[in-house]
Amino acid sequence: MFVFVGLGNPDAKYRHTRHNSGFLALDMLAERFGIAFNKRMAKSVVGEGRVGTERVVLAKPVTYMNNSGEAVVELINWYKIDPAERLVVIYDDIDLPAGEIRVRSSGSAGTHNGMRSIIYLTGRDDFARIRVGIGKPAPGWDLAAYVLSVFSEEERETIRTGLLHAADAAEIILKEGISAAQQKYNVKKRKKDEPGANHDAGPASEGAAEGKNA
Repeated sequence: MFVFVGLGNPDAKYRHTRHNSGFLALDMLAERFGIAFNKRMAKSVVGEGRVGTERVVLAKPVTYMNNSGEAVVELINWYKIDPAERLVVIYDDIDLPAGEIRVRSSGSAGTHNGMRSIIYLTGRDDFARIRVGIGKPAPGWDLAAYVLSVFSEEERETIRTGLLHAADAAEIILKEGISAAQQKYNVKKRKKDEPGANHDAGPASEGAAEGKNA
């Protein structure tokens, strides 16, 4: 069994915002696998199905971003999975250019409050994650406002490509393992002096924003 968790905020007004990239990628995965989100449990909206012989769970926490760990802890306990082997979290990353993704098997939360919550409440960071690049805000644009804003028309095709790649990476992890996904999507290396070069430090998302949604 694999549990894929997409991070985001549950209210309809946040549906197409940058911070809901995890939810949007999970929607693509659900359509691909023919899985419907038809359960409310473990502080999440959940869909269950099978891909080949593998049982698959797709979950969107309804806790709001900053409390994502509450849902992930309940999902781990309910499905009795080892996070290091069977948990994959998908979420937005401002330290990656829009449309790029990175796959990691472990790492810190960076400044992403959803990931901070998950790592703090589970007490571990050795689980797979797929980071979806949303790019950085323009100078002077408040970071919380940026991640809670919708994609511009010019960005939509690029972002859609990134979300499709995130769904592809999730499917590769399911069928071939995380190493195969890393080999496909982690090929680009940045120079140390480039912005966002330290990918292993984890993603940034909402910076110092402390509101429940960011």
